[in-house]
Amino acid sequence: MDAREMKVKAAEAALQHVEDGMRLGIGTGSTAEEFVRLLAEKVAEGLKVEGVPTSERTARLCLELGVPLKSLDELPELDLTIDGADEMDAALTLIKGGGGALLREKIVAAASARMIVIADETKLVETLGRFPLPIEVNPFGLAATRIAIEKCAERLGLAGEIRLRRAGESVFTTDGGHFILDASFGRIPDAEALSTQLNSIPGVVEHGLFINLASFAIIAGPSGARTLKAN
Repeated sequence: MDAREMKVKAAEAALQHVEDGMRLGIGTGSTAEEFVRLLAEKVAEGLKVEGVPTSERTARLCLELGVPLKSLDELPELDLTIDGADEMDAALTLIKGGGGALLREKIVAAASARMIVIADETKLVETLGRFPLPIEVNPFGLAATRIAIEKCAERLGLAGEIRLRRAGESVFTTDGGHFILDASFGRIPDAEALSTQLNSIPGVVEHGLFINLASFAIIAGPSGARTLKAN
């Protein structure tokens, strides 16, 4: 089973939790896109749902495939969000934002009664940090914000390159008009402490640590999909 097949297996299992009439948060990324394609097939067969996309990219795919969409202002309380992850530990603490949609993803997840994470087993780690942590920042005062993040990391015993994300020759810009700093810390032993420190920096809009948001995860491997609950 290749990587795409594992993503499809996770998406298929997650679709079993979608009920008629649900208000759905719809995630961003390659695994979430497999879910959108499967969801669109069910919608074509008569399933009634309303989706809130977490990115312009997801919105375009949903509209292309016929999945009905609303804004989060129109549906401010959601029944369920289904989204992927770049990294996940046994407590279901996540690193997200590899696709650049972490702010909207976190807003939508927080507005949902439940969040199901879908991923292949390569995303499971003992300690977060192998995947660079995306930190969404305001373009104003970028240098000052980067220095503040470096000092914050140093206080927590973290070290590693903090790189401004680029898209070709240009600086990558999020749907909200912000920049992203990718922090390669290697290991993040205390995600809650880092989250608290980053949230105290004025130039930080949001970060990719998702703590106490996932209800459970559906993890796909060569032998199929399994459900993972927090330890």
